[in-house]
Amino acid sequence: MADAAREAWITGIGIVSCLGEGPEQHWQALCTGRPQADATTFAPYIVHRLAAVDFDKQIPKKGDQRQMEPWQRIGTYAAGLALESAGLKGNTETLARTDMIVAAGGGERDIAADTAILSGVSKAENPAAYLNERLMSELRPTLFLAQLSNLLAGNISIVHGVTGSSRTFMGEEGAGIDAVRNTLQRINAGQSDIVLVGGAHNGERMDLLVLYELAGYNLKDRFVPVWQRGPKGGFALASLGAFLVVEARAHAEARGARCLARLSAALSDRCARKSGDIEATLARMWDGLGDRLGKSGVAIFSGATGTEPATSEERAFLARHPDIAVRATGSYLGHGFEPQFPMNTALAAVALNHGKMFPPADDSGVERAEQGPLKQVVVTGVGHWRSEGLALIEAP
Repeated sequence: MADAAREAWITGIGIVSCLGEGPEQHWQALCTGRPQADATTFAPYIVHRLAAVDFDKQIPKKGDQRQMEPWQRIGTYAAGLALESAGLKGNTETLARTDMIVAAGGGERDIAADTAILSGVSKAENPAAYLNERLMSELRPTLFLAQLSNLLAGNISIVHGVTGSSRTFMGEEGAGIDAVRNTLQRINAGQSDIVLVGGAHNGERMDLLVLYELAGYNLKDRFVPVWQRGPKGGFALASLGAFLVVEARAHAEARGARCLARLSAALSDRCARKSGDIEATLARMWDGLGDRLGKSGVAIFSGATGTEPATSEERAFLARHPDIAVRATGSYLGHGFEPQFPMNTALAAVALNHGKMFPPADDSGVERAEQGPLKQVVVTGVGHWRSEGLALIEAP
């Protein structure tokens, strides 16, 4: 029998996206039923841009902000919101024991430096010598170090004083899935009492749009909800920051923290992605939840990207559960890779606190209205080309 004292409680939520910042702004935006996407700034590509954020509120030193790239500022800001939500800001004794698990990609390109080098190398008498010289002079040590994903954890530690153990996961969607899974496992095993877990992504980058356009993944020309993107679908890049404070029940109760939701299960896998593999993998993980799912009050928050064939295969899996209401949060938020799974876990906790679902984002038939009281949410994560995961979030 599971140790009730080691239940994993979500006690803090820090989220920023195109919908705003914090649980309440996100909930109000989701309840409007109107997705927010930008089709002009990076035309023809659709991008979910970060809402206006005053970074000074969580990163007060301008020097700290200047040495961070945008994705690091987004993540450090979201982490501060989560710590504030959990009542941990300024609590040096607890922060010194708070472990950190971060899901993040590499650093951002210096577009101006790249453009200048590419422009000059075509005119140089000795292109190889020119390239070597420019790379040595233009790529500052700080720029090189910015490629290290664990700098986000370092900045969170510096700015917010989180100085327990630190782990960084890389690997796009799979990184966020495993960050949540590892958090739950550590708490259940007694290896951690309190964890700050999450990630960040800046989708407002021309270099990323070029990268994913080469693979045919970008959503272009006009916004379409996830389930209606069809066989030539794609994802809309997003700027996201999502962090959660997760702690053992006994630890939370000892400091008088409120349980926002329970993280009851987190599973991950990586199938070969042959035809039918995703559907079978999701079904196997669903069976792994055993008898923990109730007969009513259950919903699914899907992390479907809109890319194919992954989205169609997840849709086939969802069709096995026609009585469960589904929401593809990517229709509202866009796709942010590493933080997508932590973000959906956070949104599940927000919905459970409100005891209901937000409206469907489309009329595809995949999503339907749900009026009953919400008690459990299963979060799915199917990467655009690798990694699958499930998490079970339950009402307090």
